[in-house]
Amino acid sequence: MLKEIEIQQPIASDLPVGIIASKYNNLFVQGMLDGAKEVLLKSGMTEQKIVIVRVPGAYEIPLMAAKMAMCQSNRVAAIICLGVVIEGKTAHARLISEALTYELSRLQTTHGLPIVHEVLLLQDELQARQRCLDKKYNRGSEAAQTALEMVAVFKEFDARYS
Repeated sequence: MLKEIEIQQPIASDLPVGIIASKYNNLFVQGMLDGAKEVLLKSGMTEQKIVIVRVPGAYEIPLMAAKMAMCQSNRVAAIICLGVVIEGKTAHARLISEALTYELSRLQTTHGLPIVHEVLLLQDELQARQRCLDKKYNRGSEAAQTALEMVAVFKEFDARYS
């Protein structure tokens, strides 16, 4: 069953939040990107604190995430990764998704930085429409909320234990 997104009032991040979004399947990715931006802006963040980078496809997301995580001149508090991979008749989509999942997980632990993985592996366009274009189920909104929650958890941890 598809879970409806419950948007709470997230707290804005002091540092910029990065969003890396695939251009491939752009109709659906743009829907998630719009949802993510809406949540970040409603939290009190300004457009200037939202760093958006578009990459050709989902496979390129981890490389950009690594570059963003290492960037010292424009440090981000969290990275949101958005993409849509639709399964076809070959294993290509699954292989991309598995490699991407592994690499994003590795990057987040290596850099100690919240990296929210919202690159969806979907069976068809109907699933994409529901999860990317329907406000009730928009996974981009959910990703932004998760990113802001993780930023707050990190901030609280640092205040208590650093």
